[in-house]
Amino acid sequence: MQETDRRSQHYKGESPVLNESQRQQAADLLWDCWAHNRRIAQLPPHLQPADRQQAYDIQGRLEARSFAPLAGWKIGATGPGGQQLLNVDGPMAGRLLAERMHRNGAHVTLGDNLMSVIEAEVVFRMRSALPPRTQPYSQEEVMEAVGSVHPGIEIPDTRYQQFREVGAYQLIADNCCADQFVLGAPTSMDWRSLDLAALATSAFIEGGEQRSGSGAQVLGDPRIALTWLVNELRQHGLTLAAGQLVATGSTIVPMPVQAGQTVRADLGVLGSVTVHLT
Repeated sequence: MQETDRRSQHYKGESPVLNESQRQQAADLLWDCWAHNRRIAQLPPHLQPADRQQAYDIQGRLEARSFAPLAGWKIGATGPGGQQLLNVDGPMAGRLLAERMHRNGAHVTLGDNLMSVIEAEVVFRMRSALPPRTQPYSQEEVMEAVGSVHPGIEIPDTRYQQFREVGAYQLIADNCCADQFVLGAPTSMDWRSLDLAALATSAFIEGGEQRSGSGAQVLGDPRIALTWLVNELRQHGLTLAAGQLVATGSTIVPMPVQAGQTVRADLGVLGSVTVHLT
């Protein structure tokens, strides 16, 4: 087990189960940080989740503060680049809040974003819901429920000053570093016939850096990542609803950016999406 995972469980003995009040306090603290653009080193010891269930419960209380229905879900740390950035050894799920979703070509304020990176992502929109059940969903069942595929750019951020030190459970509670997301138009290609693992992707800073990647960076295949997400939600009693989006994770090593730059993510035959950072 990685050191980060041990840290995430450090307080198990002190607080094996967070009660209702503690979970709400943790969510309120994280939401206050998000709303007022401030950071904490980590959650106070008595508010730290001891497992994924507690972490997702806290995360769900952040969704409850949103003024609109949930836009969808994101998967963090699906590849070695994201795992290295967060110092974790496996994927995590987070919620995409509707008020932080943007259309292709949007101007998005980077502000004092601590992470200051962008990620080029394959995004699925669901045609039908996949509710919790006892048996895991197969990849075939999951893909049958997909309605469209889009290119996307994630601009993650964190409410923790020391986000590489807090471990997976606290990161999940903090909505898996979700912040802004830019969604492109659905592809007109027959995407079901594509080998998404072999999909060549790239991101460009206008007049600056370029990074290349592929669908294989996302748990080996974006379809595998989507299936992982569905079954992660299933295990925690959560539904992936019809119409919701799933951003499957970065197909490139997250690329550093700064205000004033224009960034384009090219997802090959799936299309491209652009954001202007202010």
